[in-house]
Amino acid sequence: MPDLIHDYLFDSARRTPGAEALVHGARRLDYAALAGAVTGAAGALLATGLARRERVAVYLEKRVENVAAMYGAALAGAVFVPVNPLLKAEQVAYILADCNVRVLVTSHERLAQLVPALAQCPDLRTVYLCGAVPDTATLPTLAGRDLLSWDAAQAAPAPGVLEARRAIDADMAAILYTSGSTGKPKGVVLSHRNMVAGAASVAAYLELTAQDRILAVLPLSFDYGLSQLSTAFLAGATAVLINHLFPRDIVKAVQDERITGLAAVPPLWIQLAALDWPAACTLRYLTNSGGAMPLPTVAALRAALPDARLFLMYGLTEAFRSTYLPPEQLDRRPDSMGCAIPNAQVMVVRQDGSLCAPNEPGELVHRGALVALGYWNDPVKTAERFRPAPGQDPALPLAEMAVWSGDTVRMDEEGYLYFIGRSDDMIKVSGYRISPTEVEEAAHASGLVAEAAAFGVPHPALGQAIVLLAVARTAGLEPEALRKALQRSLPAYMVPAHLALHDGPFPRNPNGKIDRKLLQQSYLTMFDAGPHP
Repeated sequence: MPDLIHDYLFDSARRTPGAEALVHGARRLDYAALAGAVTGAAGALLATGLARRERVAVYLEKRVENVAAMYGAALAGAVFVPVNPLLKAEQVAYILADCNVRVLVTSHERLAQLVPALAQCPDLRTVYLCGAVPDTATLPTLAGRDLLSWDAAQAAPAPGVLEARRAIDADMAAILYTSGSTGKPKGVVLSHRNMVAGAASVAAYLELTAQDRILAVLPLSFDYGLSQLSTAFLAGATAVLINHLFPRDIVKAVQDERITGLAAVPPLWIQLAALDWPAACTLRYLTNSGGAMPLPTVAALRAALPDARLFLMYGLTEAFRSTYLPPEQLDRRPDSMGCAIPNAQVMVVRQDGSLCAPNEPGELVHRGALVALGYWNDPVKTAERFRPAPGQDPALPLAEMAVWSGDTVRMDEEGYLYFIGRSDDMIKVSGYRISPTEVEEAAHASGLVAEAAAFGVPHPALGQAIVLLAVARTAGLEPEALRKALQRSLPAYMVPAHLALHDGPFPRNPNGKIDRKLLQQSYLTMFDAGPHP
């Protein structure tokens, strides 16, 4: 089995150089051409003086350059950091500064929005612009940083240079940013081993072959979205990139590109299930993660696409993927999140670390090759989530680390798991994990509020919706004014669905902190626990 994440791609290029590898609109690259683009990207990055293990951020929508830059960074012995294209400038700058990004690959349009925030990024020294670069008169000033054309820099390095940079499977390959229950997003550090093992595991139970054509709908900054590339390249299959505006765009792409595999999150599946699908649809399998799919949606998809096998999955960025429900178990266990994926052990554990009895609620703990290396530069949060795996022999000098998910589940007698709830305050909207603190900080940054409290409530389409309660700093504040301020500073999926002004100070817990749980319970009681808005 290949050791490094880019080995899959180059192995497929050697086996089937003329097979179609990557499609974006009118651009179609076979495996030989994609391998050449990745090698050229590695050369462009090495030309900047990039050192081994330094970070390369990619802030682009899904396109060929995005894929080439990420895999090129890995080939060059560096670490790629895919940045969600929906994020605003301040959020992007936070990520660039947090993991000391040296090189940024982006577009002229995106850079224009970023420039004011780049003062927060002292380690950034080179910015590559993809596509046509405007004349120098319209280019922004980057305070001594190099501003280069990505297209003009594609000179492949000598093979000896790349071989000298070759990593091993324990080395860092990527940092994916995910929100925690408090504070700013955390950078989950993934090794080559993590990503290779994850791709092999998922490709095995999906039974991927070189004949598969996988539609990449989800952001590549999302571990689930990035998996569409790694599993496709492992199998020598075709990955088709799409930046869709409407769900019907996906149906059209499935039909036009003869797609066999489609991955999405519950809110998107709800929309797709309501559409008319062609009778002769080519879809062979569907996968869901990022939240539980409503049973009516499961039924609608199975009726609309009877020849497509539906895999319901559960995962977290810290371990990529933990469980899957085989399609043949759907009728018997429609509310199950499945069993452990290949090459992983999933346990249900009591607070004292002992294993729960069948059907006893406990915390989901994941051990195996997919467990990440921790959170970038954050030993405190790493120690909270990454702890020794339960049940180890005390004679083992070095403890194996596992991911303690914070999710409460139960496991039946046959090893199938059922989700019960989260033990923290995370909000999960459309598959995105959102920190309530980050929403509250944006409200405070507006200068319009004295206090703010955010939490999630059930929503039939989104999984959860964000509610923000705020105490106005001055009399006369209108909720719409606060909403507009948040829309300027937050991506759309983080803007509260319901926003209300609160009279008087918020309730406090014994530690003097705002009692977010009490506010959430009061809100749900007021609306009879119905989904809002």
